[in-house]
Amino acid sequence: MSSLLRTLLLLIVMSLGLATTAPASTEMKRPEFIVKAADFPRIEAERGISGVWEKIRFRAGELPFLPVASVIFILAILHTFLAVPITKQAHRVQHDHDEKIGHEAEEAHERPEELKMVSFKATLLHFLGEVEAVFGIWALVLLVTMSCFFGVDSMRSYISHEVNFTEPMFVVVIMALASTRPILRFAESCLRFFARFGKETPAAWWLSILIIAPILGSFITEPGAMTIAAMLLARKFYPLKPRPVFAYGTLGLLFVNISVGGVLTNFAAPPVLMVANKWNLSSLYMFQHYGDKALLAILVSALAYYFYFRKDLREMASQVPDRDGDGIADWTQREDGVPVFVTLVHLLFMLLTVVFAHDPALFIGGYLFFLAFTMATRHHQNPISLRGPVLVGFFLGGLVVHGGLQGWWLQPIISSLTEWPLYLGATVLTSFNDNAAITFLASQVDGLSPALKYAVLAGAISGGGLTVIANAPNPAGQAILARFFGDGVSPMKLLLAALIPTLIVMAFFMGMPDRNDHKPSTEPTQPTSSVQPSH
Repeated sequence: MSSLLRTLLLLIVMSLGLATTAPASTEMKRPEFIVKAADFPRIEAERGISGVWEKIRFRAGELPFLPVASVIFILAILHTFLAVPITKQAHRVQHDHDEKIGHEAEEAHERPEELKMVSFKATLLHFLGEVEAVFGIWALVLLVTMSCFFGVDSMRSYISHEVNFTEPMFVVVIMALASTRPILRFAESCLRFFARFGKETPAAWWLSILIIAPILGSFITEPGAMTIAAMLLARKFYPLKPRPVFAYGTLGLLFVNISVGGVLTNFAAPPVLMVANKWNLSSLYMFQHYGDKALLAILVSALAYYFYFRKDLREMASQVPDRDGDGIADWTQREDGVPVFVTLVHLLFMLLTVVFAHDPALFIGGYLFFLAFTMATRHHQNPISLRGPVLVGFFLGGLVVHGGLQGWWLQPIISSLTEWPLYLGATVLTSFNDNAAITFLASQVDGLSPALKYAVLAGAISGGGLTVIANAPNPAGQAILARFFGDGVSPMKLLLAALIPTLIVMAFFMGMPDRNDHKPSTEPTQPTSSVQPSH
């Protein structure tokens, strides 16, 4: 029954993906506000509007819906900061409810289980405290508002033809694949090779996961690397109950290193992918201009945190891993091996998913075949849980719905900045809007010099670990590791934990001179796949 449910869920997701990527119907025109917003630069040029704030005021006056959409987006961001307090309140409400039911049961001389009911208020608060649900909740508010301004047809047209849900769907599939038992055992075996140099102590595993796994992101994509790294940290590190400051430090370092580790190639990091074709960024170019700095930043950041927390890691070496004790067999508790052919097939499905990452019909269809294979080899598998991947996909889906309406104020700011302000601006803006959106909007600005292109891309990469919404893989990591942070991950504590490695990344990307002997050509190459912007 559970397998049938999983299949039905995937079919629903696939149908939604095909609907959003299908050619636009001749009966459904582009929303009027989208057409008008696209004409802003021409109107501004004709009227001589040149200042950044003048452009923003003009655009807000022409389309009042746009500032309203940005206010809704800001409220969604603020909601993420309130998620932890809301979750704590939900726990208090549930506790009071349970006590009330218990007293009523005692007075009635009945067992509490016979009278116990679900607390609607507590359940609602739990839902509002789910970080993964925040942007979806406010996306609903946005769509209702859009319908009030322009009508239901315009809202349908925006969702169906202006927003690309390929990236959220890809993250759902790659997370589900990367979290399977054969893939995790294979990844653990690979990282064990490096951990053995440190006698497989907690420190050795910690360094291996936070240095090697992010670099693998350049080949298996950042969402895949994030899933594997987070699952291994959940196996090797967090069960040892690190101090809160160390727990947050590790999470912040993970987010930053994953954001940086995917830039050795031109297809693995979302912000790079958004501009790779238009700016003609080959994998060779990315490695020559970003790869060396990325590798040094990852190494220095990990070593800096290692030396600061080395006492904690030594104390952990004497502890026994605390198994979850839930009675569910997972890859950490089962010692039986996985046949080589099963692992190879899993790796093949991951490879095919990466290759067809921009074609939902292919990678979702491939995942359905993968589910059939897991059923045939279920004695070597663990139950596949889609709750985490689907929640992360929901988070990213809501984010791209909001992000597609933020270009009206982002584009004038980006186009007005010089190299250093552009780099710092891209780094800061990335914290409040997915870094892929930042680079995509920059790619729409004509006449950017190679130095400015470098600055905006480097800034988007540098700021990708500061918040959960800064980089597409971050929600995946939070979804896997949130259970080790009590009532949830605090956005402010995460920001502080990621600040030092972010500053280290900034020092390398802007402190080391860029080699300009391999500038990308001004003319883009013919794309090898149908890459579409996420926002």
